[in-house]
Amino acid sequence: MKKEPKGASRRDFIKTAAVAAGAAGALSACGNTSSDPGESSDQQPEGLPITVAGYTYDRLQPLIDGRVKIDGCSLTYQKGGISDLNTHVFSGPQTIEVTEIGLHPYMLAFANDGFRGYSLLPIFPLRTFRHKSVFIRTDRGIDRPEDLRGKRIATPGYSSTSLTWIRGVLADEYGVTPQDVTWVVSKKDSSADISGSVSKQENVIPDGIEVVEGPPGLDESDLLESGEVDALFHAIEPRAFIEGDPIVARLFPDTRQAERAYFAKTGIFPIMHAVAVRDDVIDENPWLPAAVFNAYSKAKQMNMEHLKKMGWAMISLPWFSQEYEETRELMGDNFWPYGIEPNRKTLETLFRYSYEQGLAGRELTIEELFHPSTLEFAELAS
Repeated sequence: MKKEPKGASRRDFIKTAAVAAGAAGALSACGNTSSDPGESSDQQPEGLPITVAGYTYDRLQPLIDGRVKIDGCSLTYQKGGISDLNTHVFSGPQTIEVTEIGLHPYMLAFANDGFRGYSLLPIFPLRTFRHKSVFIRTDRGIDRPEDLRGKRIATPGYSSTSLTWIRGVLADEYGVTPQDVTWVVSKKDSSADISGSVSKQENVIPDGIEVVEGPPGLDESDLLESGEVDALFHAIEPRAFIEGDPIVARLFPDTRQAERAYFAKTGIFPIMHAVAVRDDVIDENPWLPAAVFNAYSKAKQMNMEHLKKMGWAMISLPWFSQEYEETRELMGDNFWPYGIEPNRKTLETLFRYSYEQGLAGRELTIEELFHPSTLEFAELAS
């Protein structure tokens, strides 16, 4: 990969390198996004029409609003919740060409169900630390992670990416294993309006753990409020916590400190979602993975530049500038990296967690899970 000179401007921070064979095809087939819209190549007179689906993150906004193009493509962006997108890919009509996907559900479909048809790109639109996602009743004597042993823990989807990360972190850092608790799976999810209904791959139950179904009609927040369970693991803050019920609290009171300490120790910034592209579209357009990678990276960098310059004014947090500066100090300038190498440890940790927890039938590898043309894709850094 050709690197920028040492003194290169930070403006080129996420100008991506065309490092795979497919990238050269992308550049020759697609031309330049800054060219006149009326100009087109003989190969693609109108641009390849594709639908891209996912959430409307700020780091994707330049792609969504058209300031960033996917070279050679005519793009329609479709907003969707992750569970519904998972279902669309794994058992639905599969009409979407490029989609955000739950990383662990994809892993389970690939390893356990023989799912093929979409390939992953090393683009990670959602990642977050999960210490914040452990909620407890304040009257059950739970003061530290080790106190979860022997307790009843609610969840609306046992094998979601979030829950797999939480269990893995608790086992690695505190010695609390999935076998140490009773799992209560709720039949309703109070966050369904945000993420969609729980998909099959988000509710895989392995052997060797104690699992019971929650009472009919109660969601995971109801279970915690009513005392049916002692704790709750959930990606979304439960209703009772949002409403300020004093009986519900986070296990880690200072989640920022706990999560910063975890990153300082491990270097892991947990990945929740990736991007998948339909294989038949790649087969017909081998330049597409590089074009998609470049566009997502450019959109992200545009947003990062905006945060750096105007985040203090545009983001409704009074100490945003301090938070942004402290994040860069701890995690580096490119604290949201795309590509395989800066994410290898994080990915392989999730692969290990999935296998150790009895979810994936075998321990997966990066090389089999991601499209081969993307394994060397990298973002240029100053």
